[in-house]
Amino acid sequence: MEFTNISRKIKGYYPVSDKSLSELYGHLTEHRFPPKYPVIQAGIIDRKVYFIEEGLTRSYCIINGQEHTTWFSGEGDITFGLLCLYHNKAGFEFVETVENTRAYSIPIQVLNHLYEQNVELANWGRVVHQECLLALQCTRIDRLTLSAKERYEKFMKTFPDVCHRLQLGHIASFLGMSPSTLSRIRAEY
Repeated sequence: MEFTNISRKIKGYYPVSDKSLSELYGHLTEHRFPPKYPVIQAGIIDRKVYFIEEGLTRSYCIINGQEHTTWFSGEGDITFGLLCLYHNKAGFEFVETVENTRAYSIPIQVLNHLYEQNVELANWGRVVHQECLLALQCTRIDRLTLSAKERYEKFMKTFPDVCHRLQLGHIASFLGMSPSTLSRIRAEY
């Protein structure tokens, strides 16, 4: 098993030792998912956290029959159902792969036990959740304060390595605009 991207991302958030990483990796199970694979489904409890070594996922909700993209997770990122992780309840979000994806899962119960036993992993978990919460809050504020063009430009700067891997409609949904608006903006570049 190879954890190059996962290790890089974890250490980017917090200086976790190789010993602690080995302890974490000893509990991971490998998965290879094809494009459009439903990793997590709304309404179903999935008691796992997924670490993405290769590939890309998108998180989305269905509201009034329409998909609304809420997040993207790429190489080195983690993805999970929020309500499953925090409250052991079925969630409202779907997570599906955008492309062929190699990911590793760990049961939430096992990860929580590691947090209790290993302060480095606990601190990494705390920091990664703080950073994700901040990113989500910034996304909400951006939708209220930035123009459609400014949101797209910021997205391009923030996620330059995934822009070309995503469908136009998924990007537009994430940015809170119609695909036709995004097409007009992209035509300017």
